[in-house]
Amino acid sequence: MTTKEKLHDIIFESDTPKGKTFDVLLLWAIIISVSVVMLESVASIRLEYGNELRILEWTFTIIFSIEYLVRLWVVKKPLEYVFSFYGIIDLLSVIPTYLALVITGPQYLIVIRTIRLIRVFRVLKMTRFLGEANQLRKAMEASRHKITIFIIVVMSIVTIMGTAMYLIEGPEYGFTSIPKGVYWAIVTLTTVGYGDIAPSTPLGQVLAAIIMIMGYAIIAVPTGIVTAEITRQSLGGLSQKTCRNCSREGHDMNSKFCKYCGSEL
Repeated sequence: MTTKEKLHDIIFESDTPKGKTFDVLLLWAIIISVSVVMLESVASIRLEYGNELRILEWTFTIIFSIEYLVRLWVVKKPLEYVFSFYGIIDLLSVIPTYLALVITGPQYLIVIRTIRLIRVFRVLKMTRFLGEANQLRKAMEASRHKITIFIIVVMSIVTIMGTAMYLIEGPEYGFTSIPKGVYWAIVTLTTVGYGDIAPSTPLGQVLAAIIMIMGYAIIAVPTGIVTAEITRQSLGGLSQKTCRNCSREGHDMNSKFCKYCGSEL
């Protein structure tokens, strides 16, 4: 086995002692690095330990940058990894610190590293969670057209209702424009109800009541769509193997070849 293949097994596999150790260390590094950024946002701590926190932040960023480059080196198809879910998250987790050299504030966006904690499912051999996550992803993909239509319908409703409320209430009651009315309709339809603006006329209150009742009915629609798709999914157990050729996961427990590219696992 070549050095590249050994590194691939350590970095991408978690069912070997070295691979599990690597993933555990990586998870701890992610947790500590995110904690450092959170502490730096506290003014009193930043004033007293600002330099130390920035040194730690840069140390972790360099470590993650090296890790990202090594991942690109050990995979057979780097571009596929770059545009994969984990590849995009790994890249986004290091970019903010470099952007902070020219722009103030982006370093706090490295909290996106918390998404990398999804790897804890692999480390703890929680394959059942991987299967359920994959099932939910497929259900969301299958529902995307229905949900898109649903969102368009909802946006049409709030636009009509917001315009009607603008005409009924007018600027004297806080509805100074149609966008303001649409904002109120969205807040009301979603049952959030900030209370910063409310109808005062009887007709406006009747319309508000109608929108509130519609809100309870509409909220159930996307839930029902996704639930229906989930019930249609029937996935078996998934292994923790990662294909050396395409770096994709989610293979069946007894699979010997990658179901995406056909390479031997």
